[in-house]
Amino acid sequence: MKLVKLVMLAMAAWGITILRGQDAAQPTADLHAKASPEILPTPIPANSPELPELSQLDEIFKQTSLGKTADDYRMHVEWRKLQNQVANDPAVVAAKKTAQSARTDLEKRKLLGDYYTIYCERMQALAATPEMKAALDGFKAGHIAMLVQPRVRPTPSPAPSAIPAPSAAPVATPAGSPIPAVEPPLPSGG
Repeated sequence: MKLVKLVMLAMAAWGITILRGQDAAQPTADLHAKASPEILPTPIPANSPELPELSQLDEIFKQTSLGKTADDYRMHVEWRKLQNQVANDPAVVAAKKTAQSARTDLEKRKLLGDYYTIYCERMQALAATPEMKAALDGFKAGHIAMLVQPRVRPTPSPAPSAIPAPSAAPVATPAGSPIPAVEPPLPSGG
């Protein structure tokens, strides 16, 4: 019980101390000190160097490199802005829908190549800096390179002349097949 009384007494004393700190200043105190003579700005010497305008300083800092990470971030921000501007372009949307509705893998790869070409051309038209245009060229080349399938044998084309080449061995054509059968090339020993 004494502990409770002691805590109550401490809280009351603390509250009174806080309230006392909120008292107004004595009426004899001079809150408005006498004004000192006005300080005039120092004149700028005539031979001082010319300072660039704020807009010129902004351009200087935009052009200078702040490091690889900052440059990558700046490039990424610009790329995202271009991506957002082009995302709802009717030609881009139509090309994407066409590519998604392709029936075969070969057709889809060809249509995706067309889509990436349209998409990147629209972004390059809006790009402001040569660095961004170069980055978009790399983006386009990378995505189109992913569409190539170098290990898939192409469909053989008909021979340009009526005389078959001596190196190709005749192989029987499967019944009902419009494409003549051609013996596959031998693997190179490497």
